[in-house]
Amino acid sequence: MKTGVIDIGSNSVRLAILADGKTLYKKLETTRLAEGLSKKGRLTQKSIERTAAAVNAFKTQAISEGAERVYAFATAAVRSAENGNDLVARVKQVCNLTVDVISGELEAEIGVIGALGTNDGGVIDIGGASFEVIVKNDGANIFAKSIDMGAVRLKDVAGYDREKLENVISKKLEGLGKFTAGRHKMYAIGGTATSIAALKHGFYNPEITHGTVLTVGEVERYANELLTMTVEEVRALGGMQYERADVIGGGCLLLARLMQKLKIKSLTVSEADNLEGYYALKEGAK
Repeated sequence: MKTGVIDIGSNSVRLAILADGKTLYKKLETTRLAEGLSKKGRLTQKSIERTAAAVNAFKTQAISEGAERVYAFATAAVRSAENGNDLVARVKQVCNLTVDVISGELEAEIGVIGALGTNDGGVIDIGGASFEVIVKNDGANIFAKSIDMGAVRLKDVAGYDREKLENVISKKLEGLGKFTAGRHKMYAIGGTATSIAALKHGFYNPEITHGTVLTVGEVERYANELLTMTVEEVRALGGMQYERADVIGGGCLLLARLMQKLKIKSLTVSEADNLEGYYALKEGAK
């Protein structure tokens, strides 16, 4: 039995096709839903249309491949926008699919379920409009936070100005309090982490990037390099996704500062993420 799961993120829309709990493959289309959100507090009509069209295409693909059910969930851009319901309504109109707008807490939860299953450990997920940190110990959450800052929002409010980026990130990290995660096995999911892993290997292959270990020193070095390069120079790097090149520098700096704040020496990149987590949440309830 096949199931399709669509993640309507702040930077991209993703599709996962799963069968009997196993991911067959994933696809991604960058629609930049959160573009301009930090400045105006609203989703643009163009970004809504781009995103609804991508969801429609992915739903059509999932059904054509035999998916008996198709789920769709939306994260930070939709839940925080004044007109987030416009995106939900447009998707319903275009393809008769009901979008589940999930909370930051649930976004963190499905991230850790997808990456770790029932195992202990922690997950950092840097998205386009928010980042989540969650840590489990003895099967229970001992820390979980969702902060409204991600790679696209960083670009919107600070551009490529290193000083502005540092100031914005520093203020947002205050929301994590004094928690440290250094003694826990930590993982990273999301486009920022997988992109850094792809840069490390010089190409993107999910079977290779999955399990890649990134040290805090490596992430800091990539941030320093990326923020001194033009967007075109970043796009020319091996493994760099074309549409992510303009936001990867800020996202990388955010990840480096998160690791330092939480006293994380290294983390492991996971290609299993909130798509698998949402699938487990919905199918486990049946």
